[in-house]
Formats: sequence, C-alpha cells, structure tokens
Amino acid sequence: HRESAQRVRPGCPHFGLHPGACGGCKMQHLHAGAQVAIKQRVLEDNLWHLGKVKADTLLRPIEGPAWGYRWRARFSVRHVRKKGAVLVGFHERKSRYVADIQECHVVPPQVSDLLLPLRALIGGMDAIETCPQIELAGGVDAADPTREVIALVLRHLEPLSEGDTAKLRAFAAAHPAVQWWLQPKGPDTVHLLDEGPQLAYTLPEFGVTMPFKPTDFTQVNPLINQVLVGRALRLLDAQPGDRVIDWFCGLGNFTLPIATRAGEVLGIEGSQTLVARSQENFERNAALQALAPTRFVARNLFEMTPTMLVADGHADKWLVDPPREGAFALAKALADLHQDRSLAPGWQPPQRIVYVSCNPATLARDAGLLVHQAGYRCTAAGVVNMFPHTAHVESMAVFELA
Repeated sequence: HRESAQRVRPGCPHFGLHPGACGGCKMQHLHAGAQVAIKQRVLEDNLWHLGKVKADTLLRPIEGPAWGYRWRARFSVRHVRKKGAVLVGFHERKSRYVADIQECHVVPPQVSDLLLPLRALIGGMDAIETCPQIELAGGVDAADPTREVIALVLRHLEPLSEGDTAKLRAFAAAHPAVQWWLQPKGPDTVHLLDEGPQLAYTLPEFGVTMPFKPTDFTQVNPLINQVLVGRALRLLDAQPGDRVIDWFCGLGNFTLPIATRAGEVLGIEGSQTLVARSQENFERNAALQALAPTRFVARNLFEMTPTMLVADGHADKWLVDPPREGAFALAKALADLHQDRSLAPGWQPPQRIVYVSCNPATLARDAGLLVHQAGYRCTAAGVVNMFPHTAHVESMAVFELA
C-alpha cells in the first residue's frame, strides 16, 4: 500500500520481480545502510538463538562502495536461437534461463563494458554452442601492482578451433587488460591461452602481494578484504613474542600479514596443493621483507581431535577463517580439552581467537561451544558487508579466555 522509507530505486535496469529479471542481486531495492543494519541483526539473532551468546561489544560494520565491487563472478553463456543472440550474464530470478542483461552495476564498469563485446565474440565463434560459462577473476599484475588484469576463464566442452583461438587473441588485443584462460574440463585443467602477467591481489597495509590462479578461492571484494584483514590483525594483536596458528589458511590471506607482526606462525589447510601454494606465496614475500618463521601443514580440519590439536603445539592466539561449514570439529576439540585437562597435561589453550565467518549460523554454533564448553567469552562481534545487495552475511567475532 505504501513504500517503505528505506525503499530506493534499484541501480540496475535488469533488477526486479518481472519475468526475465536478473537474479544476481536480491536487495537493490533496499537502502544500502538498511541492508547493513539487517545483516547486523541477522548476526546478533544467530548468536543468541543458536549459540546463546551475546557479544560484549558490537563492532562497527565494515562497509565500502555498494557498486562496482565484485571482482569475481561466473557468467553463464547461452546461444538462444529464438532470439538469434548469445546471452552472457547471470540466471534469471528463480530460473535456469540466462537473463538478457547488457550491463551489470555490481562488477567494475570496465567489466560491465565487456558484456556486449563478449556476446558478439561468442556469437562469431565456431564453439558458439559449446562454451557454457565465462568466469571472471580480476586483480593486478604481481610484478606491477599498478597494472590491472582481468582474467577471463572460458569453459569449453569441445576443443577450440584455430579460428576461435585467433578471435580470443584479437579480443584480448582490443581490450589490453583482458587475459584469457581456457578450461576444457575440471578446475585442474585451467591454463593460460598465452603467456602474460601473473594475476595477484595486494594487501598494501602489510606490503604483501598474493599471486593466485583465477579458479582459486579469493575474496570477491578486494577493497573490503583489505579492510577485513587489517581489522582482524588489530583485534588479534599479535606481538613479536607470540606464536599464532592460522586455521583454514587458504593461500595465506591472513597468514602472511600475521607473519609481519608475530614471532612464529603456523598455517593449517586441508589441501596439500594449497599448502604448497601458500609456501610459494610466503617465500615470494619473505624475499621482499622480514617475515616471522612460518610453516604450512595439511590437516583434515573437519576431523580434528584433542590429540591432533595438542600435537600442533601451544599457540598464544588463533585466527580461524573456515568455509560455510564452520569449524565445529576444531571448537569441539578445544572444548573437550577444557572439560578434561587430563587429556593434555600442561597444554594451554590460546588466550585469544579471532573468528572470521561467511555463515552466521555456523559461527553461532561454534561460538556456543567456545563460550559454554571451552571457557571463552565473546568480547566483540560485527558484520562485514562483503557482498552489497545480496543476503550474504560475512562477520567476525573475538573470543577471550574467561
């Protein structure tokens, strides 16, 4: 009957509830500030109702530009014979069809400007029917961080003809920031079409450059990631004499910055491949600045036990950054050691834990274990608006030994 005072005009012409509307964003009709407030309430409600935990302090939300922030995306590609056109974009709302979008305001303008040229490119290729997606991964040149790189990963179900690869090269020549990668099968088959700059992202506050492949997991929003890492490190407050463990370390997004502050760092990840890549990133950055002694190991973090936890040794502080499934096994092992000290006489738990989460429900579940069974209190919590205009809630919580 009446529009809410928080309703705004969506910034994208393809947003809406009408048939054919793009389903890539769901909250564009809500004021950006109200979106953040709702996400803060979601975090608070989850902590209380699922974990019976209330943070001593609510951290100010981390937020940034609401548009042009998304440097990672997966565009679907479809040749629609009825329309006589190739579509490149996201799926329609609640549909398997690809929306007929000509612009996208959540990706950077220079990427949005590529959508129509990409449609024309695929439409002129022999493989017009066998290229189902193009994955975007934006970053910078590892050797020259002032140079932008737009990595586009073309998934192709059949081998590309020489004519098609020539068209890809001509497209890259017309758009100098573009770097083509080809994916004939699974993610392990991704490779560069032609040699080019090494894709990377930076953490300027810590003087760190992180090379990565376009199919690696990195944060969608690089500017917010820089702020997120900075706040996490300030809350962790690692000192030169501290030993710190970074659980679910990935490529070293937190490990390497911690190594600029702490006395010793252990990065733990579930994949041996990621461990090797993290070690490479560490060695690259250690050659440019002094970093604390750092070791990376592979461990199944979803099957942690008290014995495994003790074997990794005492750490003064933990940084925990799990996937959506959370860190239940890790929290449970810590709780078991607190409940039964005879399991590890002399072993001491970390004094502080900074937990970065992409799922407030699993954060709340793990927080309940830490607070009610492991002897911690939740001293602070807050949201990170990593994905404006979506319902996704990224958050951070701090736990101190009570």
